[in-house]
Amino acid sequence: LMPNGSSIVLNASTSSIKGRPGMSVYSASKAAVRSFARGWTSDLKDRSIRVNAISAGSTETPGLEGFVGVTTDEQKKGLYKHLSGGVPLGRVGKPDDIAKAVVFLSSDDASFVTGIELFVDGGAVQV
Repeated sequence: LMPNGSSIVLNASTSSIKGRPGMSVYSASKAAVRSFARGWTSDLKDRSIRVNAISAGSTETPGLEGFVGVTTDEQKKGLYKHLSGGVPLGRVGKPDDIAKAVVFLSSDDASFVTGIELFVDGGAVQV
């Protein structure tokens, strides 16, 4: 269904390379996504379809808040303060941070980028 010259950006996670208690199945599924990006890069090269993966770190979303059971503004503030402590840039991501990276990988500006896993995590799993 993808036309020649398209770009596919898969949603992986920093959990694909960082083991966390109770997250083994999730982490394995995200490592599989990363592997799809690499395999599909080879499979689709003759059609000039680029495939990349975004691995986002902790991002300020209702999904994250619901996952950890945040129900009050005070809990939300405490959660993001705690998560920010492990991020060299000193904050969790915003949805717009992730979106900008996806837009870049989807654009012609990334025409020579394929098969990568781009970490958009403020340096959390790189440092």
